[in-house]
Amino acid sequence: MANTDTPMGLRPIRHRNGAPYNGAVNYYAVPASYATALFVGDPVVKTGTANAAEMSAPGAGMFPIGTLPEINKATAGTTNRITGVVVAVCANPGNLGIIYNPASTAAVIAVCDDPDVIFEIQSDGVSTAAMMGLNAVLVYTNAGSIVTGRSGAELSIGTAPATTVGFQLNILRLVNRVDNEIGEFSKLEVRINTHTETNAAIGI
Repeated sequence: MANTDTPMGLRPIRHRNGAPYNGAVNYYAVPASYATALFVGDPVVKTGTANAAEMSAPGAGMFPIGTLPEINKATAGTTNRITGVVVAVCANPGNLGIIYNPASTAAVIAVCDDPDVIFEIQSDGVSTAAMMGLNAVLVYTNAGSIVTGRSGAELSIGTAPATTVGFQLNILRLVNRVDNEIGEFSKLEVRINTHTETNAAIGI
């Protein structure tokens, strides 16, 4: 059975202690000056500043100046840091049909930023059992989908997984599911290795 080629970015599935992911998030801001679209499943990183004006979002609340750290899409590649993963784009009263955040659009974004959360991600090539425990980097070969709102981010096989401490993801195991097998476009369980809230570790 061949795996389906369905890039989706990173999807939180559980905590490292085995507890299921309960949907917990923290809110962040995207400024209107940021000219890159964000999709659910995109890895993001703090920029070092915060919202310069009051922001609000239905269901999320009001956010005074300085209460929302600003984020950008995380850059793929060695040593590039990740703060978390986009779980949802808060509703925009001006366009309730949007399920992603278009470029150059201010928004409040819900992010899973817990460094102990494990994510599912698709590999962009042929994964092997020998890769379990190694570190890997992200790749953005596919764009996010404006139809599904999902990210196109994948785990890179082209940059071979290795023990490199600066690689962004740590591969834990193959997702144990009947529609998934080791090989091309495998769905893998990973944790963020270059998390801004913790220290990176060498792969096994």
